[in-house]
Amino acid sequence: MAHIIPFHGTLYNPATVGDVRQVVAPPYDIIDNALQKTLHDRHPNNVIRLELGYEQAGDTATNNKYTRAAGALKDWLKTGALRKDSQPAIYYHTIEYQPPYSAPGTPTKVFKGFLSTVELEEFGSGKIYPHENTRAAAKTDRLNLLEACRANFSAIISLYSDPQNDVLALIEQAIATDKPRIDFQDDVGFRQRLWSVTDPNVLAKVVEIMHTKQLFIADGHHRYETALNYRRARRQQAGAPTSPQPYDSVLMLFASLEDKGLTVLPTHRVLTTSMPAPAELLRTLDPVFEVTALPFQAGNEAQVRGQFIETLRSRGQSVPMFGLALKNDPQYYLLTLRAAHRPTASTSPRDRLDVSLLQQHVVSTLCPTQQAQEAMLYSKDDHEALNWVRQGTGTAALLLNPTKVAEVKAVASAGERMPHKSTYFFPKPLTGLVMNVMEG
Repeated sequence: MAHIIPFHGTLYNPATVGDVRQVVAPPYDIIDNALQKTLHDRHPNNVIRLELGYEQAGDTATNNKYTRAAGALKDWLKTGALRKDSQPAIYYHTIEYQPPYSAPGTPTKVFKGFLSTVELEEFGSGKIYPHENTRAAAKTDRLNLLEACRANFSAIISLYSDPQNDVLALIEQAIATDKPRIDFQDDVGFRQRLWSVTDPNVLAKVVEIMHTKQLFIADGHHRYETALNYRRARRQQAGAPTSPQPYDSVLMLFASLEDKGLTVLPTHRVLTTSMPAPAELLRTLDPVFEVTALPFQAGNEAQVRGQFIETLRSRGQSVPMFGLALKNDPQYYLLTLRAAHRPTASTSPRDRLDVSLLQQHVVSTLCPTQQAQEAMLYSKDDHEALNWVRQGTGTAALLLNPTKVAEVKAVASAGERMPHKSTYFFPKPLTGLVMNVMEG
């Protein structure tokens, strides 16, 4: 199914740039203006200058942030800040991390995966499946960068099923676990490690096993669709090449669906438009939900909140359940979907998701207009979402349980796409650990 292609990775040269932690960056789509400046100022070779450069006054079609990124890439390769490996490889990557928003003392988890290039496949081929919809503006930006630099600076994340852990067991046997090429604590205290695997026999076996796998894109839909668009454009320019070209593949980080080190975070909805009075709102929801109120006072709010979140997490594993908090209302509410409205065996995987049920039965009722839904805020942190309502930033908070990895697979396999902001896979790999420079 998936055609993995070991590649000549491009990595930072510590002899030239110094400490690698100074030149890597988080994924571009979670970098705000302040962090962009911090990274830009941190080191003259920080990957932010390639991945997310500054727009400048007087930019033109031939002189802009994309052409500046291409110039920097060429210069860094020439001066030795970046070096392309001489042997084709795949790159084993682990991240030891504390799950976000976890209680103090929670044990660390270890995310494991490997980086390689993979042959691009059109969606619908039965080989590589998306699960989320994309937006045009983001794809235009990424295409401009790809056309200028002809390189992938950050990896798309995809999941594959490997219950016996055959692939990573092979890879782990081929590396000296105590001698990674890269090993450092990043800005948030996660341990980042990277090894290269170059043994031709091991590579051949990994390619062979992965050829039986379907891939499910977890993160990076915009970049994958951009790579497809770039390939179409290059083929139009070059005609139909008789041999595989560098633009026929894309950089990807592969992780097992069964990996216990993978975390999926919920994306809570915080409404900002006016809401009916609590009694009226609850009457509106009553035909569809059994409502349990958890009243609190100033002295026991933290205790009741803890009970509210714990009940949502535990009981929400077996029945569709949501949490609700309202501005200026000293109660938390648990909304349990009544049996008559629960999904049946014939319900599509997409419509079975908690996030779809919330949209259908709650969000569309409380935010009946597109404008109201676009005014919604999102948070992955239970307490942040609730605090926004307590402090008056939001009028109502709707808490969800995280989407399960198996549900992502089911939706993608059915050829469906999830609603916007359905999943947040964690941890996100850093940009700049290893890059795929196609030409240069």
